Amino acid sequence: MPDHVHLVLTAAYDGNIFFSVAEIMQGIKGTSAHKINRLLNRSGQVWQCESFDRVLRRKESIQAKVEYMVRNPARAGLVQNALEHRWLWVPNLPKVSKAS
Repeated sequence: MPDHVHLVLTAAYDGNIFFSVAEIMQGIKGTSAHKINRLLNRSGQVWQCESFDRVLRRKESIQAKVEYMVRNPARAGLVQNALEHRWLWVPNLPKVSKAS
C-alpha cells in the first residue's frame, strides 16, 4: 500500500532482553524512515506517530488477518490479482484465494 503497511509480528526475546511490539515498530519505522528520506532526498516524518495493533491469539484470527492483508492491495485497485503486489511477503504463505 502506498500510504501504510500491514505486519504480523511477534514480540521478540533475545537471551535476557525482551523487545515489545512498540520497540520493534519503533525500530522498523525509524530505520525505514531514514532510508526512505535518503532515497527521496528529503527530510521529515514518513510514518504516523502511532501504530494500530491487535493481539491475535487464535490461529484462525491470524489466518483471517493475513488473508485481509494479502487482499488489501487488490481491493485498493493497485493490482488485479492479490498475489501480484510487489511488496507482498509472507513466509510460508497460507492458502489464500487468488481472487481479490
